[in-house]
Amino acid sequence: MKKAIIISLGLLTAFCFGFMLKPSIANKETETLNYKNMKLGAFSLSLSVKDLQASKSFYENLGFTQFAGSNEQNYLIMKNEKTLIGLFHGMFEGNIMTFNPGWDENAAALESYDDIRAIQKHLKSKGATLEMEADEATSGPASLMVRDPDGNLILLDQHL
Repeated sequence: MKKAIIISLGLLTAFCFGFMLKPSIANKETETLNYKNMKLGAFSLSLSVKDLQASKSFYENLGFTQFAGSNEQNYLIMKNEKTLIGLFHGMFEGNIMTFNPGWDENAAALESYDDIRAIQKHLKSKGATLEMEADEATSGPASLMVRDPDGNLILLDQHL
């Protein structure tokens, strides 16, 4: 009887341990991701602006507040509830849609996200031409860029 209880407790402990670990490791570097519900993280629109202060004032009038960046760095991240807009002066041409795998809209680490290298492998398997690629031999922070069919630039910028 004691042996059966010990075995049962061992199995239960192993199951609970595995269950508790699963959310912290789920989808980070797996190649078999669920792309119908891909986890891209925080979304923001990165705008190329002519006058950083004028743009900041305009978006403040729309209810945005400065969340990150500075005038000295030539960029500001503006936030209104869960909406993020990046204002960038002299850093790139045009506007960019940006996703941050691993971050929520407060730049806090997500418990579960799809690693940028797995996303990249998926995009390549679907025939996407990447403008910039993440090094698949690495882990952690990396970026990739791709254009949609209309030429809009999309940046995936993973900070974790």
